[in-house]
Amino acid sequence: MITAYCSNCRSVEIRDLSHAASFPEDVVWIDMIEPTRDEELYVEKVLGIEVPTRDDLKDIEPSARLYVENDAVFMTASLLWKADTDVPTLTDVAFILAGNRLVTIRYAHPKSFALFIAALHRLPENWRSGAALLAKLLETIVDRTAEILEIAVSRLDILSMHVFGDRARKVRKPSNYLEEKLRDIAGHHRMISKVRDSLGSLSRLLTFFHTIPAIQQDPEAKELCRTVSRDIQSLSEHASFVAANITFLLDASLGLINIEQNSIIKIFSIASVVFLPPTLVASIYGMNFQVMPELTWAAGYPYSLALMVLSAVIPFFFFRWKGWL
Repeated sequence: MITAYCSNCRSVEIRDLSHAASFPEDVVWIDMIEPTRDEELYVEKVLGIEVPTRDDLKDIEPSARLYVENDAVFMTASLLWKADTDVPTLTDVAFILAGNRLVTIRYAHPKSFALFIAALHRLPENWRSGAALLAKLLETIVDRTAEILEIAVSRLDILSMHVFGDRARKVRKPSNYLEEKLRDIAGHHRMISKVRDSLGSLSRLLTFFHTIPAIQQDPEAKELCRTVSRDIQSLSEHASFVAANITFLLDASLGLINIEQNSIIKIFSIASVVFLPPTLVASIYGMNFQVMPELTWAAGYPYSLALMVLSAVIPFFFFRWKGWL
């Protein structure tokens, strides 16, 4: 699908590709969403550029993601997608500056694009050129990334409280409670790693975008690029801090699981030690020897019971005195 946006913020969906020779003169942004091969050929014919295919967008080489060809600037960035789900992913989006027009090629629907389209009518007239629109679009993408990071941090704080619990409330938790939290921690780690990858991709794109003549000749767009670059750097540092917190939370959760397992083993060990002396006493008096004085003693049975109880109580209180219980 091809949607063209004019300088007056009017959008036109291009459906008929048979006879149209060019886009309207006031079109400044051409948004290609999951384009077909016919749509790619149509844009190539009208703009005189070679549109990168879906496979081209997946290339990770810098020379294939940031380059200039036939006076057109080609840039590709990895943007976060499905951030509100349990499986956030990265999607590659191409940004092309062909003359005074911006062309975007995407095979997903990042929320930042919807936010930017909704705010198009608020842009001043001097910001409605291809390069200026791209600068504003990158600002919206970075703002959306910052929002995703803030949401992840707040959820991570809640998860941290669940892992460590409320000391004032002694609530018994299920045996697999911490194991389930490990899955949540893994989900947060995946999210933050995707955010960091996206920010790194945007940082490289901004560095390249800042050097093109269209930005150097526009002081306002140039200053906006600098601001967005500083925001990306700040967000990258914050994402690294959050990643360190996730690592700490992961280590703490594994430590708590080990403590719980050690406590269970400790209980069984103490129980075996406590009941070992009574077992020894019972084993002795269970022997089938003919000469055993206690067998003919009237108080032999109560005596053996008292001896077994005493042999169990003494180790128990000894462990309590040592602080092992």
